[in-house]
Amino acid sequence: MVDLSFSRFEKSEALTVLPPDLAVMMVSISARQAASPTATAFAQAAGMSFEPSLLAPAHGAFNAAAAVALKGWRKE
Repeated sequence: MVDLSFSRFEKSEALTVLPPDLAVMMVSISARQAASPTATAFAQAAGMSFEPSLLAPAHGAFNAAAAVALKGWRKE
């Protein structure tokens, strides 16, 4: 059994904030790796496929219910 009762953050230590440039660099690296020829070949070899309509749904929103709720909230 694992004891999860410990505090995740030590109050005696200051929090470290990463610079925004680092976050942009990490996203860029991840995107380049995912689009690399090696990743593409592996996905094809593994038989991975995706439904294109998931990335461009007909209603134009990733979550149609949330979009409708936000439109209603915005009009109020």
